[in-house]
Amino acid sequence: MKWTLDWLQDYLKTDASASKISDTLTRIGLEVEDLQTTISPIVAKIVECKAHENSDHLHVLMVDDGTGTLRQVVCGAPNARVGLISALAIPGCIIDGHEIVSGKLRGVLSDGMMCSAKELGIGDDHSGIIELPSDKVIGSSLFNQQTVFDAGITPNRPDYLSVRGIARDLSAAGIGEYIAPKDMEFESLSGNRKVVVKTDKCHAYKLIEISDITMNPSNEKIASRLSAIGINPKNAPVDATNYICYDMGQPMHCFDAGKIEGDIIVRMAKNGEKFTDLFGNEHELVDTDMVIADAAGILALAGVIGGSRGSTTNETKNIILESAYFDPVSVRKSAKRLGISTDASYRYERGIDPTITGIAAMKAADIIMSACGGKIVSAFAAGTDIKTKVNIKYTPKYFLKKTGMDMDSETQQEILKRLGYIVDIKKDEWIVTPPTSRVDVEIPETVVADLLRIYGYDRVISTGKHTVGDRQAHDMHEINLKTLLASRGLNECRSFGFGNLAIEQMLSDKPNIKISNPITTDYDTMRNGLLFGLLIAVSNNEKRGFPDLNLFELGTIFDGDMPGQQHTSICIVRSGSTSPKHWTRRNRDIDIYDIKADLIALMQGQRFTVSSENPPLWAHPYRYGAIMQGKKKIAEFGELHPSVAKKLRIKTNVVIGIVDDITNLPAKRVGKQPVLVDYQPISRDFAFIVNTDTPAEKLTSVAQAADNRITNVVVFDAFDLSDGKKSIAFTITIQPTENMSDSDLQELQTKVIDAVENKCNAQIRDK
Repeated sequence: MKWTLDWLQDYLKTDASASKISDTLTRIGLEVEDLQTTISPIVAKIVECKAHENSDHLHVLMVDDGTGTLRQVVCGAPNARVGLISALAIPGCIIDGHEIVSGKLRGVLSDGMMCSAKELGIGDDHSGIIELPSDKVIGSSLFNQQTVFDAGITPNRPDYLSVRGIARDLSAAGIGEYIAPKDMEFESLSGNRKVVVKTDKCHAYKLIEISDITMNPSNEKIASRLSAIGINPKNAPVDATNYICYDMGQPMHCFDAGKIEGDIIVRMAKNGEKFTDLFGNEHELVDTDMVIADAAGILALAGVIGGSRGSTTNETKNIILESAYFDPVSVRKSAKRLGISTDASYRYERGIDPTITGIAAMKAADIIMSACGGKIVSAFAAGTDIKTKVNIKYTPKYFLKKTGMDMDSETQQEILKRLGYIVDIKKDEWIVTPPTSRVDVEIPETVVADLLRIYGYDRVISTGKHTVGDRQAHDMHEINLKTLLASRGLNECRSFGFGNLAIEQMLSDKPNIKISNPITTDYDTMRNGLLFGLLIAVSNNEKRGFPDLNLFELGTIFDGDMPGQQHTSICIVRSGSTSPKHWTRRNRDIDIYDIKADLIALMQGQRFTVSSENPPLWAHPYRYGAIMQGKKKIAEFGELHPSVAKKLRIKTNVVIGIVDDITNLPAKRVGKQPVLVDYQPISRDFAFIVNTDTPAEKLTSVAQAADNRITNVVVFDAFDLSDGKKSIAFTITIQPTENMSDSDLQELQTKVIDAVENKCNAQIRDK
């Protein structure tokens, strides 16, 4: 969306600079992508004119541009001559949508371009360069310079596709005072032409027929504004429809009344029916395309593009103006199917104000008759502009509930009124009605969003009182976990909150939450885990030659389709080798002990046991472990199942760690200062005989849990015995809290032996 500063000031009384306006718009939700001042063509006099050496029709001109130094310009106009005062577009000017640059023409430098009336957008004459009066000041600007804004529009804010909508939001943000336009209401006038609507896809249609016009160019204000935003002015009727489209957000069209047979008919097309557009392109239509027709056939594709048969020319004497409200879905289907995108379809698809078709038609008629004369001979209305009001039940306390910030009701009411809302206060409950241009507002959450963006996100962040304590603590917990994982060399990933049903069912047996209208077929569920996104990242990177990855994601996963049925999870994925190849060292493949170390770090010193029972679908059945506290599963880790890797086309080794619910992790951050103690640590060695399938981790976990003075357990020896047995030896480290006698130490050792023998089906080795 582009507009000029002086255009904005038609609806906003402000002395704010363009830069401040730009910053404010970006702050309240309309990101201004570019801000520039247009360069106007200047008055210049031809001082010298000679033939181009390498051309039979080009001239090399030396022109006086008022700087005191003559400028060389190559020109092909037949009327170029010494003494002629004309318009010069210097490098940087935008002419007919193209920026003028210095360059060579047939080997001769041209530092600008002499312009015709048509190229300037002030006439249709293109037979030669424009001839200006002799009293024009050499070097003066031909038009006023324009400050042009260019902003990206999000799909949920169609009201930003009009200068009026932008002005209203700026006024609400405190930049200036909104100037309410003085619009003329539509008045029907009986004539020889009427509108027949044969489809429910057209809710309102206004027709105004103007006769006895003289095709003239638009006035300088309209022409310069359209030119500044990249629309080449043509003539007053066509320019008026383009101007209204940007000014009010109402698309319009102009027909040559002399080419139309009978009444205007709005209907659905017939399968196979042909239509030729303004640019001469022929399209084959289907019965879901809405068209504007007359007795002879199709005149336009409704809401998308006009046709060649009814288009206006310089000889047009009578015109018909169309201002209508077409169904957004119908317009979008036709535009997408035919691959056509216009300013009109762009607005209809997003939803326009359904109440302004009449005043838009009257405004356009006024602009046209001011420039071209003529009179209105027919004004016909079909359908209705009346829109059922959206009444939203709202309470000021709802803002606190949704944002954690308390804004007083008076401030909320004032902001809403400045935005054009109607607020009906009934004790503690408000009935809030949005302006008709805000077709995006239907629920109280949107009201909260409007209040928040106008009040200022920066003010919310800088205020301590707005944050709910539990939420703040939750955020800090997440930040601490992310910081810890990043310190271990892991890179954070962010992915969509969606999943793929086929892949999710391959990874887990959790319930799947299907989406009835997915954004793409690849994302057809609300994700029930984070592993899907990370494995896709591994697969895509491996294809491009980057198999060595260390990734994690902390995000929301969904347990159901109702509010509150979700929780936050962590997934870690390491793949490939631990380090790049290098002549000074040997690198090794990532294994499950690397991922286990990541999860142990997240445990921050808490005691746990490891179980290898019931591996999930994604895990290798013999290379899997779960970190347990009693019967509660805190986390799980393992190697990716070979069959899953094959289906995802992953060839490198992948190890995975998952914390399904981060609330099971300790909230305190690691990094405590070492504590000085008065007693030296004591170490003792143990060796046990166990079954071959008993993991060493089980023994060390049970041993450490035997007494809270045992701070560490490390396996230092293991070897197989006969008869399905093996020997495992480990060292325990004891940190005394007081003097320990020999009997105390012996008692602790006995506790360790008893615990391991009873819980691990083990036997202490005597030798």
